[in-house]
Amino acid sequence: MKDGPLAVVAASVLWGTAGTAGLLVSADSVALAAARLVVGGTALALLAGRDVRTAVRPSLLLGAVAVAAYQLCFFAAVGRTGVAIGTVVAIGSGPVFTGLLSWALHGRRPSGRWAVATAAAICGCAALIVGGGARAGGQVVSGVLLALLGGLLYAFYAVTAARAIGQGARSGAVMGVLFGGAAVLMAPVLLLNGVGWAGEPRGLLAVLYLGLGTTALSYFLYGRGLRTTPVATAATLALAEPAVAALLGLVVLGERLAPVSVAGLVLLALSLVVVALPEAATVPRRERELESQP
Repeated sequence: MKDGPLAVVAASVLWGTAGTAGLLVSADSVALAAARLVVGGTALALLAGRDVRTAVRPSLLLGAVAVAAYQLCFFAAVGRTGVAIGTVVAIGSGPVFTGLLSWALHGRRPSGRWAVATAAAICGCAALIVGGGARAGGQVVSGVLLALLGGLLYAFYAVTAARAIGQGARSGAVMGVLFGGAAVLMAPVLLLNGVGWAGEPRGLLAVLYLGLGTTALSYFLYGRGLRTTPVATAATLALAEPAVAALLGLVVLGERLAPVSVAGLVLLALSLVVVALPEAATVPRRERELESQP
């Protein structure tokens, strides 16, 4: 198996730890997201160094806007629907939008196996949430719409990054442009919400981990994964995030999973394995069939 899918899964595992790490501080969720993006985006831009300037292009700058807008849409959505439903709609719709955008913009039609495995993975996510007893409250319709917009924004910057990397840009530089630009856009949001909470040791530790671990390192790995992994496949593999979050809730926070959640977790894991397995083994057989024809 190529290391691309493994890099994407590793990034997803880091993303899945963000919720638990965020519980270490009592900051406003928008302020915490802004701090995470500012720290992580700055680190990615510094890591890329001079390569950032050579990678700058209008599409990536627009992608940076999408990165920042995704954060705002996501947290606005969970504020209306609750964390569980907002998360599963945003994350679950991401692979669908990614596959469709990749097909519509660049003619890369997802495989039938991807479609089946992605549908199964989304069902697994839904079962994971339903089994947790999620309840929607407040402005549900507007919250779901914002979550769907968040999924579309995620798909846009993922496809944009994959396109730039496919055209020869360094993956580190691409992520530096996307998240460095987003850091600039989110800095005023952070200042408006205040940063006093980050002065406490626990708050500072959480922000550094969220920024350097769940953003800088994770997107560095994600960018490397996109070198050899189709973006639609990568988006489906990223559904490992809610599975990791659920397991951490079980092990670290003492939460309990209902049988339907356990079933959803198993279905999600199996789906990700199916997506990660290479399809190259089916090519020689098809070639032999064509060669045998008169």
